[in-house]
Amino acid sequence: MDVFFQLHTVGGSNVPEVQEEEEGEEAWLLARLSSLCVCSCRYCADSWFLVVVIQSKIIADISTTTMEAADEFMKYRSPLVSRYASKEMAYNFSDRKKFTTWRKLPCLSALGLPITDAQIQEMESHAEDIDFVMAAEEERKLRHDVMAHVHTFAHCCPTAAPIIHLGATSCYVGDNTDLIMLRDGFDILLPKLARVIDRLANFAEKYADLPTLGFTHYQPAQLTTVGKRACLWLQDFIMDMRNLQRARDDLRFRGVKGTTGTQASFLQLFQGDHDKVEELDRMVTEMAGFKKAYLVTGQTYSRKVDIDCLSSLASLGATVHKICTDIRLLANLKEIEEPFEKEQIGSSAMPYKRNPMRAERCCSLARHLVALMADPLQTASVQWLERTLDDSANRRISLPESFLTADIILSTLQNITEGLVVYPKVIERHIRHELPFMATENIIMAMVKAGGNRQDCHEKIRVLSQEAAAVVKQEGGDNDLLARVQRDPYFAPILGQLDALLDPKTFIGRAPQQVARFLSEEVRPVLEPYKAKMDVKIELEL
Repeated sequence: MDVFFQLHTVGGSNVPEVQEEEEGEEAWLLARLSSLCVCSCRYCADSWFLVVVIQSKIIADISTTTMEAADEFMKYRSPLVSRYASKEMAYNFSDRKKFTTWRKLPCLSALGLPITDAQIQEMESHAEDIDFVMAAEEERKLRHDVMAHVHTFAHCCPTAAPIIHLGATSCYVGDNTDLIMLRDGFDILLPKLARVIDRLANFAEKYADLPTLGFTHYQPAQLTTVGKRACLWLQDFIMDMRNLQRARDDLRFRGVKGTTGTQASFLQLFQGDHDKVEELDRMVTEMAGFKKAYLVTGQTYSRKVDIDCLSSLASLGATVHKICTDIRLLANLKEIEEPFEKEQIGSSAMPYKRNPMRAERCCSLARHLVALMADPLQTASVQWLERTLDDSANRRISLPESFLTADIILSTLQNITEGLVVYPKVIERHIRHELPFMATENIIMAMVKAGGNRQDCHEKIRVLSQEAAAVVKQEGGDNDLLARVQRDPYFAPILGQLDALLDPKTFIGRAPQQVARFLSEEVRPVLEPYKAKMDVKIELEL
């Protein structure tokens, strides 16, 4: 209860009267303490002694809180959570979700066993009531995380304490919880990937027929369109969507399998009734939200499952790295830019710069996501017989970090694709610079149709092209091949056709038609299940 002073006058002096109040804040109390008088009367002397005591306690409490907050900055904090990850994905792999799920799983396994309703209700009512301090103390003593939480759970469930963890093993709570987190992680990622695909599809549709230089070996090649290039990105994302969905749908529950997967402990609890053991396994699996359980396991579910999950995420990382590298290259050409905030600083030293920092972040994190794939591969390969514990510490890191990293990448990429800026005039200038060389075959064919000799025309074009290339490369001038062709009397028969021969839209083939068909047949149908989740906008904190 908070304490405050009410001042009133007795014999001309302010006498502090101590009262209690049900509500109030420390700041409110301090404001009132500052109004006390300062004199030599006994009342003030006593009151100021009390003030000092109360103020000292408040300052001590504030100092403790401040020190605790400051201590957080004295420890390493993963930037995946402290800087980037969404709240939903950070919660999905949080201790709160993990350990409340641990507590709910014993409730599920208790179904069908000779356990009272009061015991089940007690466990259910305390599923969220976790004393993390006690659990940490128990783990320091026991050196066993599951048993530490079993003891902590039992402390607040005295009636159910005798049957908590009955017939189960650590992997019943640990592995089953991991499978729930993996499934829920995919459920967070899939709509985010769908939104990235949707934004990119809109971009592709908008620029389906805008000609742009194609590049092979990062050298200018035949023209494509901005929208067709985006469809190349989309095609990879469609494959990623398929991979993530398949990995999510292939997940099964470990269920109730016992210490080495034989269900011996549950068979004993049900006095040899095999049907009841199978019914319990089926019921627990369905209540956890899974359609199937793995029919055979060791102590753990096969660590190949982790490979399947993380390989789909690593593949997504490879896609994102390629796309964001393309965006960075195009930003260098000033053809396309990621969104740039009004007060954003590109460089601390060069104020004019507009660095593609979001795309660079995606590339950086994508490398980490791809690298994490090595962990489940090695872990699965070194599991001995029914199980060995050298998987545990590795999986605590690799599983959450893979999903957190994928989550960050997709959030960032959605922000990029929602604000991509295209500069058609810059693209047009680059086309004009290279197109005369690309048009030489068209010029030759036009001359032959006008009665010219193909070999003579080829030699003329070869000489003029090399002269124009020398101007570009040695003198730093513009490509003047077209002007040279126009000045040469040999090409007089086709001068009136040159503008048509050099129209960029005649060099893009069926790119616009390919975009339209691809979006209609392969992209839009994939997005249909996520229509209700398309309106979510992403605002990056950093």
